[in-house]
Amino acid sequence: MVDARGLSCPLPVVMVQKEVKANAPKELEVKVDSMVCVENVKRYAASQGYAVSVKDEGDEFTMMLTK
Repeated sequence: MVDARGLSCPLPVVMVQKEVKANAPKELEVKVDSMVCVENVKRYAASQGYAVSVKDEGDEFTMMLTK
């Protein structure tokens, strides 16, 4: 799980990128608190072949990246 709440881009994308490169997970949960971060992480995840689902939890978002 990548918890990037409280961080602004590009840090959440960098954190996800490191996790994907290090472990190539089939599933990865990502928590962010900005719609800009959601869009940027989604764009990166799609470029790496992940499907992305987003759950809006008020002022936070939980994203599930799945291969």
